[in-house]
Amino acid sequence: MHRHLIKPLGFFMGLLISAPAFSSEIISVETTQSQGQVILGGTVVPYKEVTMTAQVPGTIKYLAGDVGDSFEAGDVLVAIDDEELRAKRRAAVAALANAEAMLRNSQVQYSRELWSPQSENINRMPGMGMPGLFDQMFTKNAGDMMGFGNPDVERHADLFSRQTGVSQAVSSVQQARSQIEELDAAIRDARSVSPFDGVIMKKLVEVGDTVQPGQPLVNFAHVKYLRVQSEVPARLVSNLKVGMVVPAYLDVGREQVEARVAQIYPLADTQHHTVTVKFDLPVGVAGGPGMYAEVMVPDNARSGQPRIVIPSSAVIKGGSLPRVLAIRGDGRSEMRVIRLGSPYGKGKVIVLSGLKQGEQIINNPPAGASSGWTPHKR
Repeated sequence: MHRHLIKPLGFFMGLLISAPAFSSEIISVETTQSQGQVILGGTVVPYKEVTMTAQVPGTIKYLAGDVGDSFEAGDVLVAIDDEELRAKRRAAVAALANAEAMLRNSQVQYSRELWSPQSENINRMPGMGMPGLFDQMFTKNAGDMMGFGNPDVERHADLFSRQTGVSQAVSSVQQARSQIEELDAAIRDARSVSPFDGVIMKKLVEVGDTVQPGQPLVNFAHVKYLRVQSEVPARLVSNLKVGMVVPAYLDVGREQVEARVAQIYPLADTQHHTVTVKFDLPVGVAGGPGMYAEVMVPDNARSGQPRIVIPSSAVIKGGSLPRVLAIRGDGRSEMRVIRLGSPYGKGKVIVLSGLKQGEQIINNPPAGASSGWTPHKR
């Protein structure tokens, strides 16, 4: 009994396996009155990107990580050996201490001149105290009456000299402090700190490399938010406004996402006559910087024109260009290369070139179908 059941069952299973999932059929090309749009290629770029460069000469002694590693704002990415700078700073600190000591001495000398003028003292002669006392009481007074010397002018000159010494000492202190501040800034510049949360996009040096000021070290980018940068023809820029949402397609998954116009450059490229436009992508979208993307920019000049629409199942894939089997006037099919546009609705796609309104194509062609093949009429 079981032997009689096995053969019919195998026969029906063979029919199910050999039967195609969808039968091929001849359909007519549809048209739709959609808004005119132009598909433009672009590149996914980070929201922000900076290139860290060396500010001081030296040898690289520290690299925080490798390409693709994430860091938070304030983390040290690259450090240059700063031992020489720190040695100079210690010498500058010693010079500052010496300048401050000279300043205190100058202030003391000025105070002494202010309260005990040197012009009031006569040079004492060596020996007993009587000659000096005599000079204080008689010689100085006699000289004043006879017009020898002017004590007021001498005191003013002495005070000015002491005040000049104080000013010079203050300048020396300020110069020493400025040198310390300059060295502190150079020591800070020896470290490259991440300005925001992001990842290392490119590493341009290694530990042990000798660098000079201005030499690039690493490329650092904020990749939590992504953008599409596209070169839009100048005639289409007027159709875009900041904040406008347009359809976009990434090279990963080919799923449609909404992109918002974030920035429109004010100047056009003089050679290609295009304007750079950046579009914000949704957070968490698949893909990364450098990938190919497409955006659909409105074209008011093409609005209202009929657009060719065919089922996605009619497109023959596997070659370098999309193709369809179109029916000729004699009823036979021919392989025709087409140019596809954006998806239209569910399971359909817009054809930019290769087909005309009123033509017929074969939907769901079998694998390996070529020119001349047509589905059997029932």
